[in-house]
Amino acid sequence: MPAGDVETFHQDGKWHNRIEGEKSTTGPYATKAEAVEAGRDQARRVQREHIIKNENGQIAERNSYGNDPRNVKG
Repeated sequence: MPAGDVETFHQDGKWHNRIEGEKSTTGPYATKAEAVEAGRDQARRVQREHIIKNENGQIAERNSYGNDPRNVKG
């Protein structure tokens, strides 16, 4: 199973997904929505966090799909 979280990001005018720390990507996707959907499915399969970035590279959203080590109430 991959060690890193799934990251959705914009590069060279297209949207991509990759496991953090790996060079290979999935995509490209024409829209952010398509990339986010594919990234979410991948994160669910590997039970990791999905990190969604804006075009400028800043983190816009984070979602955990299992294997969450934090014990947060609420």
